[in-house]
Amino acid sequence: MPRTVIYPGSFDPITNGHVDLIRRACSLFDTVVVSALNNSRKKYAFSLKERLGLLRAVLKPFPQVEVDSFSGLLVDYLRAKKASVVLRGLRAVSDLEYEFQMASMNRSLWPRMETVFLMPEERYVYTSSTMVREIASMGGDLSAHVPAQVLHALKKKFR
Repeated sequence: MPRTVIYPGSFDPITNGHVDLIRRACSLFDTVVVSALNNSRKKYAFSLKERLGLLRAVLKPFPQVEVDSFSGLLVDYLRAKKASVVLRGLRAVSDLEYEFQMASMNRSLWPRMETVFLMPEERYVYTSSTMVREIASMGGDLSAHVPAQVLHALKKKFR
């Protein structure tokens, strides 16, 4: 039976750390669904349409990756996609507590759900979308932290 993993996130924007996790997940799973969360209560720098466009452009070299979006509960999305495994990244010990709480709560909502944690390459441990947006807003060099398509989009967004 093919193994599918869902990698949910805001991806506002996608970073090289995200791409690193996706690349590694492709070696572990048959299909990797990268799904951008659409939360109406959250303010994003990039619209859902822009985030999906960047995801598709950046992830085009990975044939087993699907790009999608969702809103609402992750467990409901998993059921709809007929998947039961979620991918989450851990950059530091500080991520572990939050991710552990989320994984435990999701499993309480749907006991079949499993969460797989991967750590990014060391050079991406300090990269986050929040930091990327902050640095972009001040005109900093992000070429080592985001794919070229994202760098271009950030320059347009924050000029």
